[in-house]
Amino acid sequence: MASLNVGNLGEYLREQRRNAQLSLRQLADAAGVSNPYLSQIERGLRKPSAEVLQQVAKALRISAETLYVRAGILDAERDRDEVETRAVILADPTLNERQKQVLLQIYESFRKENGFGIGERAEEDGPGDGPVDQGTGGGPTAGPGDAAGSDTDAGPRRTAG
Repeated sequence: MASLNVGNLGEYLREQRRNAQLSLRQLADAAGVSNPYLSQIERGLRKPSAEVLQQVAKALRISAETLYVRAGILDAERDRDEVETRAVILADPTLNERQKQVLLQIYESFRKENGFGIGERAEEDGPGDGPVDQGTGGGPTAGPGDAAGSDTDAGPRRTAG
């Protein structure tokens, strides 16, 4: 079987797996894919879907976007700024997971509003993590009581009094 043109994805995955000190079988189990399939990806014989790449990225604790670029799913030049911005948001230790997701949703909605589509991100985002609905106008905003400023639900609050 001839190698597919998937860049250096397989070599990169093998290197990341070895850095994580995981065997091929351990990574396959952690990612929920078969051992032979992962071996074929590493050898450049198979081109994995974005969903499989996301599962492997989670198992390796690396950026799914990096794997998407290496697999040719994302255009490195066009999407580099977006990937870097997303990576910085996700790496910020001062934000909790909910705040990171809200920031990413707002960022993606602004890009879409400005004519820069977010591409095929559905495989990457989990349930309920789609772009923010912009409604009728000026895009999403976050005030002191909104989700971006708090980790609790932004519903009505009652105070004793």
